[in-house]
Amino acid sequence: MLLAFSGHAFLAEELARETLAARGLNLRDLPRLGGDEVRAETVAPLLAPSLFGDAALLIDLSGVKVVAGFMELLVKSGATAVLLDPSPTAARLKLYDAQGEHHVSPAPVKAGDVAGWVAKRAQSMRLKLDRGAAQYLAEVFGPDLAGIVAELNKLTLMDDAVLSRETVARVVGLEAPGDSFAMLGAATSGRPAEALGQLRRLLASGEDPFKLMGAVVWQYSLVARTVALLENGERVTETLAAQRLNVKPFPAKKALEVARRLNEAKIRAHLGRILEADQAMKRGLDAGAVMERLMVQLSL
Repeated sequence: MLLAFSGHAFLAEELARETLAARGLNLRDLPRLGGDEVRAETVAPLLAPSLFGDAALLIDLSGVKVVAGFMELLVKSGATAVLLDPSPTAARLKLYDAQGEHHVSPAPVKAGDVAGWVAKRAQSMRLKLDRGAAQYLAEVFGPDLAGIVAELNKLTLMDDAVLSRETVARVVGLEAPGDSFAMLGAATSGRPAEALGQLRRLLASGEDPFKLMGAVVWQYSLVARTVALLENGERVTETLAAQRLNVKPFPAKKALEVARRLNEAKIRAHLGRILEADQAMKRGLDAGAVMERLMVQLSL
């Protein structure tokens, strides 16, 4: 029998562990194959039944090119083959549906989705995180759910009734990476210190200043076009902005947040400063210093 688990690798393996436990099996007790071990001559000896019953094994297909005939060998053996298959092909999906069970664990990708997942996981662990704490973990770890769970396990030792962002940040000891849209939002809101903090975190994380300038140019072009939409007098929603700008909802939402604080005159002035900064960097001036000066100018 094939028991296939796809989607987010961490969640898939976690669900496999729970599913097998409900059937009286321990995932850790199963022989595990992965990488170059996933071939017929390696798996064949593990498929034979023993004195204790039918065989069971775990096969991790992450990054593996499955050779022809391998899956058919598993099916014909009658063994319980637990397959961790994050991105199954169409052929394997069809086989799983026909010859066993297929369990999908979708991966939260956007920061908001990850934060929601963090909140639910914390609740299941009887941890009370405030919204800022969940957002902090999502910002620091992104889609690394295993890393988040490791930190939540540490937080269970805390006595605080409700864990704040500040408390969780102190325990985790990691600084959230910078966010270029948040950097622009802070600058255009007249918060230069926050904008500079975002910039320095971005640069400290290895972000190339020239690529960062490219991101600023692209994002500000969206903001400028959004300002034009707002000044037309129509009600601009995130959905409408995404359609008119021909971008996905998330950047449209961020551009709209910044654009609501600006007008055409400010946009023209800001675009001029961005152009001057871009030219200064191309002339060989210190890129980090130029970006810092630009953030201060955009906050005026």
